[in-house]
Amino acid sequence: MTSLPSRRRLLVTGAGAALGLSAAAAVSPATASPAAASADTRKPVGGEETRTLDELYQAALAEGGKLVIYAGGDVSTQADGLRTGFKNRFPEIDLTVVVDYSKYHDVRVDNQFATDTLVPDVVQLQTVQDFVRWKAQGRLLAYKPAGFSQVYAPFKDPHGAWVAVQVSAFSFMYGPAAVGSDVPTSPLDLVDAKWKGRIASSYPHDDDAVLYLYALYVQKYGWDWLARLAAQDLQFARGSFSPREAVTNGQKAIGIGGSGAPLASGPVKWVLPEGATPFMSWGQRAAILKQAKNSTAAKLYLNWRLSTGEQQAATNGWSVRTDVTPPTGLKPVWQYPNRNLDGFPRFMADRAAVERWKQTFALYFGEVKGDPTPGSLGLHPGA
Repeated sequence: MTSLPSRRRLLVTGAGAALGLSAAAAVSPATASPAAASADTRKPVGGEETRTLDELYQAALAEGGKLVIYAGGDVSTQADGLRTGFKNRFPEIDLTVVVDYSKYHDVRVDNQFATDTLVPDVVQLQTVQDFVRWKAQGRLLAYKPAGFSQVYAPFKDPHGAWVAVQVSAFSFMYGPAAVGSDVPTSPLDLVDAKWKGRIASSYPHDDDAVLYLYALYVQKYGWDWLARLAAQDLQFARGSFSPREAVTNGQKAIGIGGSGAPLASGPVKWVLPEGATPFMSWGQRAAILKQAKNSTAAKLYLNWRLSTGEQQAATNGWSVRTDVTPPTGLKPVWQYPNRNLDGFPRFMADRAAVERWKQTFALYFGEVKGDPTPGSLGLHPGA
């Protein structure tokens, strides 16, 4: 459930233009295909924010100087980079970032709506389908931060109800020292007997982004491939940070179902597949709740996250903005034919099919075990 794939930096690395799966198996473990979401043809309303960050900062202080964000992630420390970066730039804002699995944050917010006890000002979650639903319910503030027009079109609601503030992507990874010259380049390589007992994975039936990655693999390589993978004695854990942690610590040679930086060097190499080998990516959506107590501070946050400086600092190299050039060796994520940007929102929208996928993977891998890695935060964290 992560929007926080790195413990070291912003929430910009740990949900476009192409289909995520072929029509035969986009969201069903059998043969069902998703109905394409109908396009919203209404014209955008209102203009972009014209105030500077400093002007917004002063207005936020006059409002009360507080900001509460509910952010999808695996452990609270993943937000340390965000907390530090925001506090360094806006030191007088009392910032609270509550990290939890997105699938708990969204129902927590729904319950707070129902009980009139809303806590967060901003929601930044992997559960992209919630933003469509909340917009239809009138829960989101229509707002366009500065630079909104430069955001890749599928990464924003045309009326400003939500906007993606970072690109997230999931694939598999390996430890260069552990694999030596036997570098895995495709999921097909992962079922080789030499990797038995040497692979870590986050549970696909616990995290919808990992679930979609595994669904893409099954669509591409078949159920026999999945059965062979299940026989590899995988080490499963909750949290999409766990495969990287297992590889970093030298516990396993390969990790499946986590984020990373394609160009980064170090103890873990995150694989950006080539050709038809799939990976999954999405724009991590953020929105201001219409009932937010600190709406000006929330606007400050969105403007800061979309600023060119913050977008250029994305540790995975990808920006949501079309006018920010990726580092040499990397293309904008929407230019990769195997990136499955459109597929993830469609996949997430069909909750019945998602549940079928989850239960099918439970048959292959067993039930999810372990406590949630962020802890059990209850009904009103951050209050």
